[in-house]
Amino acid sequence: MMDPITVTIAPERGQVRMLARSGPHDLLKAILGPFAASHPRAATTLLEGLALWHQQRLAVVLCADEESDGSALGLFDGLGYGRGSLHYDVGLAYPVRSPRRRRIRGLGDFSDLRQLSLLEVAR
Repeated sequence: MMDPITVTIAPERGQVRMLARSGPHDLLKAILGPFAASHPRAATTLLEGLALWHQQRLAVVLCADEESDGSALGLFDGLGYGRGSLHYDVGLAYPVRSPRRRRIRGLGDFSDLRQLSLLEVAR
């Protein structure tokens, strides 16, 4: 049996970064367009498709600085509770931003999302 899959999503100004991991292995690294320009069901459909592809339920970690970031993706409600489905459970992580941010070359190393996916997910 495959290790559980954790998907860490970070909506940011101008882009959404996503990292899917199973155990120590990266399964998917993506930089998507801004969430404000996406379809309202884009994030949930993408997660459902990933769960179906791997035939297992996903643990989703949403890294949102503001509540509007996650609710716009349809992954948590206005009360701050993660919305789950048959295919995934959503928890919230609030990243601590350093004042100096490194520039991403290519897709980058996603080390900040890797670290957040290891943390306890608040529900």
